[in-house]
Amino acid sequence: MTETNLRMRAEIPEKYRWNAPSVFPIPKDWEAEAARLQEDISQISPYQGRLAQGPQVLLGALQTQEDLLRRAGRVMVYALLTNRQDTADQDGARMYGVAVGISGRLRAATAFINPELLAIGRETLAQWLEVDPNLKVYDHYLDDLFRKQQHVRSAEVEELLGSLGPAFQNTRQTANMLTDADFRFAPAVDGHGVETTVFQGNYPDLLKGPDRLARRTAYEHYTDTYLQYKNTLASNLATSIQQNVFTSRARRYPDTLSAALFENNIPVEVFHNLIDVFRKNLPTWHRYWAIRRKALGLSELQPYDVWAPLVGNPRTVSYEQAIDWIGQALAPLGEDYVRALRKGALQERWIDVYPAPGKPSSQFSAGRPGTHPFIFINYGDNLFSASTLAHELGHSMHSYLSWQNQPLVYSGHSIFIAEVASNFHQAMLRGYLLKTSTDRPFRISVIEEAMDNFHRYFFIMPTLARFEYEAHRRAERGQGLAADDLNNLMADLFAEGYGREMTYDRARVGITWATFGHLYTDYYVFQYATGISGANALARAILAGEPGAAGRYLSFLKAGSSLYPLDALKLAGVDLTTPQPVEAAFQVLSGLVDELERLVG
Repeated sequence: MTETNLRMRAEIPEKYRWNAPSVFPIPKDWEAEAARLQEDISQISPYQGRLAQGPQVLLGALQTQEDLLRRAGRVMVYALLTNRQDTADQDGARMYGVAVGISGRLRAATAFINPELLAIGRETLAQWLEVDPNLKVYDHYLDDLFRKQQHVRSAEVEELLGSLGPAFQNTRQTANMLTDADFRFAPAVDGHGVETTVFQGNYPDLLKGPDRLARRTAYEHYTDTYLQYKNTLASNLATSIQQNVFTSRARRYPDTLSAALFENNIPVEVFHNLIDVFRKNLPTWHRYWAIRRKALGLSELQPYDVWAPLVGNPRTVSYEQAIDWIGQALAPLGEDYVRALRKGALQERWIDVYPAPGKPSSQFSAGRPGTHPFIFINYGDNLFSASTLAHELGHSMHSYLSWQNQPLVYSGHSIFIAEVASNFHQAMLRGYLLKTSTDRPFRISVIEEAMDNFHRYFFIMPTLARFEYEAHRRAERGQGLAADDLNNLMADLFAEGYGREMTYDRARVGITWATFGHLYTDYYVFQYATGISGANALARAILAGEPGAAGRYLSFLKAGSSLYPLDALKLAGVDLTTPQPVEAAFQVLSGLVDELERLVG
């Protein structure tokens, strides 16, 4: 989208903007609720020191906590999405800061609950659950709490750790404000000398354009801006990593990886299995680079050529067409599922659809019980955007079904399984389109989208995961994390992934870490790769018409966090404690590369 046709947010029709009034009718209502909530947090304090008095006192404390959490969730969603619709808007930034502060205060105020429950003991609590049926729902919550007992500190320490939340979140917010609000990129210039404004929301689409000079200048100007601020960005990420190290040690974990994975009862072997299988299968990626270079007729392939179209005049895919395709692709999950999806996308305005100045490039699903499962995307009227829309709708439908079927305590779900639901949608859409079209150019486009998806989640993310692991290890050993150290580490990892089939500039490839805000959530990125592995296994079963596969998948979505993530996936039919699903995903990838080679000759 060029500077001339980029619409201001107010110019975008309301039906394509998120439904803010469904959360709070006007901003003043948000202000009033935020003020009330800050006062009402004190409602939990009378329970402190009293939980051992009996099941009724405990139930009162837990219900009060849940009421406050539900209200804080609505306040956070409204503030977050207001902030993300235009990161340069100062009111939105202020609101988000207030919401983060409320969350931190609430965590601190309720920090006494878990230590007091541990002091009561599992045996006594089990008896109370039998006495009061209203407490029975907390059985899995208590099992998880006592599993984590060795890492729960005293009430005083827990209060301190809880109060650190807002300060520890500021590193990500600093990165967002710098890169999304303050960065100004030089324009891309195409082969005819026409300039196009580069901003976060349109950068991915510029890299998918047919003009190589436009791709190259967009890539260079984008990465060079990050390189200009490499020291600030490196210092900020290093602070975030040091925060992770501090927290893991405060909670007495052996290292940051163990701390991050223990939270969801995931063995560290799951991480290492992924990395081992990924490195073993890098030749599949090397073969893809060679096929892509040949298909594009290039003497050398550069990183900015990874997204270049292999067919001319790709089909335009409107937002409404994408919703129609996604609905048809997910028909095996039943009419209720598709009806809810279409209503959310077309009537209830779950989705903020189009790019605008100040809207960042990050695309996500966000919501809490009591709101819609909102989506922020930058739709570009093409197959890639349709796939991204399917991805985010996978997240939102996961949330929707969890909220409908679980109490608040289990209404969320971990990142580990969230990426299964999102990638599952993409796999189903891809399967539907390949099944229903014999048009060669369109099939190439569908496989290009698939390779784009796999490239992000099965190449970039595992590479970032290796970077993140090594950066944390260095911090744990007391080594520095200067900008050049991080850049050289990143460039070395990409050198292994690219092999001899890619030509690249080490500095520009080396700054890749700074372009991913995901790294401010420790050990997030590897879960994209495990997610795409589980997703493709589940989609294959449903596309093949395996009896019961669709029902098992819906049960998985409805489970929320009432089961541990690996157990929820086993309910659906996937065991990620073994390397097999990752190996199987590489088989899918290899098959796509084979088909692409056949189609492009």
